[in-house]
Amino acid sequence: MIRTIIAIDTEKCNGCGQCANACHEGAIGIVDGKARLLREDYCDGLGNCLPACPTGAIRFEEREAPAYDEAAVRAAQKEAALPCGCPGSACQTLKPSSAAPDVPSQLRNFPIQIKLVPVNAPYFNGADLLIAADCAAYACGNFHSAFMRGRVTLIGCPKLDAVDYSEKLAQILTGNEIRSVLLTRMTVPCCGGLLHAVKTALERSGKIIPLRAVIMAPDGHMSE
Repeated sequence: MIRTIIAIDTEKCNGCGQCANACHEGAIGIVDGKARLLREDYCDGLGNCLPACPTGAIRFEEREAPAYDEAAVRAAQKEAALPCGCPGSACQTLKPSSAAPDVPSQLRNFPIQIKLVPVNAPYFNGADLLIAADCAAYACGNFHSAFMRGRVTLIGCPKLDAVDYSEKLAQILTGNEIRSVLLTRMTVPCCGGLLHAVKTALERSGKIIPLRAVIMAPDGHMSE
């Protein structure tokens, strides 16, 4: 059927995620740092996302598209409300938690997966950045206090994700005022891909940003 639906100009999109937050139907998501219309049948064509976009990357268009499926949207919303549901790429700036005063969390941002984080999230400006291998936090008993405190955290695994993080990281370094980068990786060879991606991203950014790399063994032993 021909109907009104949104279109997203990825060249104008800065990946801030505000349109995804404004879309109550969950039709929009952030993929590789850009907003995408993930489900055409979830888009009601009313355009709550348009005024939320700071760069004017979203517009209406008339084209062939599946009908708006309100029942499917409500089912998805109900599932997301369950304890197992996950907001995924909703951008959040966090404060240290007081829920467990003996061991407070030092997480300052969400999401933390490199693949999910918006490249221009507001918490990046003026930040000291921690880029951590997924396993690193499990090898270090005091990972929060030793590495995450005062830093914006990103995590990834080059082997499991099977992607080159360097392009996404270069966009983050280029588009924001990052003060320093701390990398924590494991001793396994595949984890070297994370260090390579960070070094490549720094080169592409053209900026001189201090980099410190910490290598962890599964038993918690560390070296630099």
